[in-house]
Amino acid sequence: MRELGRTGIEVSAYCLGTMMFGRGIEREVLPVCRRYGLGVLVWGPLSSGLLSGRYRKGAPREDNARMHWVPKHLTDERKLDAVEQLITLAEEAGMSLAHMAMAFVTTHPDISAAIIGPRTMEQLEDLLAGAAVTLGDDILDKIDEIVPPGTDVGPLDISYDPPPVTHPALRRRPAGDRAAA
Repeated sequence: MRELGRTGIEVSAYCLGTMMFGRGIEREVLPVCRRYGLGVLVWGPLSSGLLSGRYRKGAPREDNARMHWVPKHLTDERKLDAVEQLITLAEEAGMSLAHMAMAFVTTHPDISAAIIGPRTMEQLEDLLAGAAVTLGDDILDKIDEIVPPGTDVGPLDISYDPPPVTHPALRRRPAGDRAAA
């Protein structure tokens, strides 16, 4: 998005979903944004509540709107395994998982800001209380071991597959037009 608002200031931005479980963007998207000076906004840095500790491995499944909207995301075993490891890491570091997840996003040099989505005043106050949390290299290295850079952990229920991904004919020239010469 490139826009000249009423202030006359040029704004360039790219908006991405969750960061810790969607690190595939570190391979190509973030380097391109850096190269062309695009700011990157991350929405859902708590990954629909997974990185708040609300959804845990072996815990009873909640019957709520979010569970109906993105059930695979909230029950994916790889994500739940990572959540358990990240909870342990956060506890060892003396912080909540939510604070660690938010600090992880804001630590990345290619991320300009995170859009948070608290539903309650209590959630907002907790996130604001963690705004000053920073992560040392030792914690970041351990996060990288749990959720390796450049990888995505599990599928998203709401991911978009553009037509060329799902329809082979859209990725292929007609048979008579395929020769290079």
